[in-house]
Amino acid sequence: MGQITLQSVHKSFGPLNIIKDANLDIEDGSFVVFVGPSGCGKTTLLRLIAGLEDVTSGQILIDGRNVVNVPPAKRGLSMVFQSYALYPHMSVRGNIAFGLKMAGMPRPEIDRKVEAAAATLNLTSYLDRKPRELSGGQRQRVAIGRAIVREPKAFLFDEPLSNLDAALRVQMRMEVTRLQKQLATTAIYVTHDQVEAMTMADRIVVLNAGRVEQYGTPLELYDRPVNLFVAGFIGSPKMNFVSGLPASLHGAATIGIRPEHLRVVGDGEGWPGRVSVAEHLGSDTFLYVDAAELGLLTVRGLGEVHLKGGDRVWLSPDPARLHRFDKEGVAIRP
Repeated sequence: MGQITLQSVHKSFGPLNIIKDANLDIEDGSFVVFVGPSGCGKTTLLRLIAGLEDVTSGQILIDGRNVVNVPPAKRGLSMVFQSYALYPHMSVRGNIAFGLKMAGMPRPEIDRKVEAAAATLNLTSYLDRKPRELSGGQRQRVAIGRAIVREPKAFLFDEPLSNLDAALRVQMRMEVTRLQKQLATTAIYVTHDQVEAMTMADRIVVLNAGRVEQYGTPLELYDRPVNLFVAGFIGSPKMNFVSGLPASLHGAATIGIRPEHLRVVGDGEGWPGRVSVAEHLGSDTFLYVDAAELGLLTVRGLGEVHLKGGDRVWLSPDPARLHRFDKEGVAIRP
C-alpha cells in the first residue's frame, strides 16, 4: 500500500512561508507529478513527505498513519535524487545492494533482489562495472534500482532526468513511466518541465509560490485550468491571453486561446496582425503574430503553413475553445 495524504501542511523557515496549506490525496499505485516554476516549493514538499524537512504544521499520512514525527528511514519510502548519489568505488551490484546490506538482509536474499532489479532495468550485463564506466542514463537506472530493491510504499523522484541530454530524457521518461506501471508502486515525481509532467503523470499538482493551484489529470489541467496561472503554465507553446474589448465581448476580463485553437482566416475576417516569425517544423508550423494592441499571439498550424515573417494575416479563435477569466484571474465556468 502507498496512499499518501497531506492535510493542511505548512512549512516555514522563520518568517518565510514556503508551503502554504497543502492538501492532497495521492492514491495507492498512482503516478503524481509536482510541477511549477523554480522556487515554487515542489522539492520542499517532496522533502516534507520524505521526512528530510520538518513540517511546521499539518499532517502527512502514509496508509492512514501520521508520519510527521517518524524518521525518514521508517516511512517506507525510497528517494531517487537528481545527482544519482552513487558510490564511485562500488560496482553497480554493490550500489544497488548497499541499502539492503546496511539493513542486515541475508546475502542470498540480497542477491535475488539485485538480480531481479537489474533484469527489470536492463542492467544485468553491467553489474560488475563501476559508475564511471556507465552513461548518464545507466547511472540513473542504477539509482532507480537501489530504490526498487527496498520495495517501498512509494518512490520519490527529485528531478531525476534533469542532468541528461534531450534525447536521453525522452527515452528515460518512457522507461520510468513503464517501470512505475509494471511495479504498480505509488510514485511522486518533481520536475520543472511541464511536458514531462503532461506525458508521465496520472495526476499533476501545479504549485505556485508554495500553494497548490490545481490538482488533476493532465487533460483536466489542459482543458479546464482553474486560473490564469495554471492556464499559462500548462501547455507548450503557452496559451494566448487577450484582455480589453475582445475579452469583455465574451463576458470576461481576460480570454485565453491555445495556439491550436487560433486559426488563420480570410482577409478582413478576424483580428489583423503581421507574422513576426514563422517556425516550420514539418509536422507543425508555429506562427508568432504581432496583433497590435492584442500583443504577440502564437498560432499552431498542422503540417506546413505557407506563411513567412512579414506576411499580413487575420486570426480567428475557435469560440467553443475559449477560456474565460475574471478580473481576479479565476476561471469563469459556464
